[in-house]
Amino acid sequence: MRATIKDIAARAGVSKTTVSFALNNPKRISKVTYERIMVIVQELGYFPNPVARTLTTKRLGALGLLLPQPISEVMNNPHLCDVISGIGEECDRHEISLTMLPPVRGKIIEAARRAFVDAIVTIGVGPEHEVVEFMQRHRVPFVTIDGEESATTVNVVIQDEKAAYDLMKYILSLGHERITLLRLRPDAKIKAERSRSVVIEKRTGGFSRALAESGLSLDSDRISMLEAVGSLEGGMTAGLSLLAAKPRPDAVVAMSDIVALGVCSAADELGIAIPGDLSIAGFDDITFSRYARPPLTTVRQPSREKGQKAASLAIELLNGGQPVHFEFPYTLEIRGSTAKRRK
Repeated sequence: MRATIKDIAARAGVSKTTVSFALNNPKRISKVTYERIMVIVQELGYFPNPVARTLTTKRLGALGLLLPQPISEVMNNPHLCDVISGIGEECDRHEISLTMLPPVRGKIIEAARRAFVDAIVTIGVGPEHEVVEFMQRHRVPFVTIDGEESATTVNVVIQDEKAAYDLMKYILSLGHERITLLRLRPDAKIKAERSRSVVIEKRTGGFSRALAESGLSLDSDRISMLEAVGSLEGGMTAGLSLLAAKPRPDAVVAMSDIVALGVCSAADELGIAIPGDLSIAGFDDITFSRYARPPLTTVRQPSREKGQKAASLAIELLNGGQPVHFEFPYTLEIRGSTAKRRK
């Protein structure tokens, strides 16, 4: 017969409540009592009934992460992998599980509707997104990463617009005359959903502001903008296309390091020297960027820490707290992939 909490309590000479504390919140009892109870738990081979536990605690013990793309595509982007790793670390610390929720039939809202979790972290959705409305209506605690501040959301960000502005100002200071911007391409299956990428919009705005101060715009003959899939292969495909054009750009600025590194591979294949013939810059400062040859100029943001903070704030909300928006600093990392334009 399966052992119960009542059996453990009788054997240990304590109440069922004390046994429950030992299993769920050991800080509320003494170390000696905890250790005595856990010895008995092992002896009786007890394991908790997840359904009964859920009914008792009103918790599922799971944090959901709504992904903007299918899992296979997300895992091709090291920045997002670092964010997920940070969320996972915080879940481990609180002894809860992490459930990844990719779009269902191309819709983030469908993933949210099917989610069996206590709280949710989202990536890059604005306050008007229908999934935000859904979570607010059903009172699901949630935190956004790279979303947009509002009175009803808690958001973890860097200053994306200003970071993109600083990066473009630096590129322009090098005298580059033909610049290509590589935007991240939204997943084709999700384009129809009432959604927008806050990050893409903010970074595009920052690039545009810097260009405007130099008398340029995204519509200028010297400036071009292409979309690229957020992966190494996506960057290489875009790079082979834009570098084969005449005249080719003398600088490429990508919204993602992994895309920028793909462009570096394309340049190498075409015999184009970096930074002699072409300056390349990215965004995120993933580990690979520091060890590329030459190392990649980029905007450094604390990806793992953003994940940790978002998970921490979501758990705080779940426990009745009232956290506020959190903004991390960023830094412009100037490295060997960019140089002054050759005359």
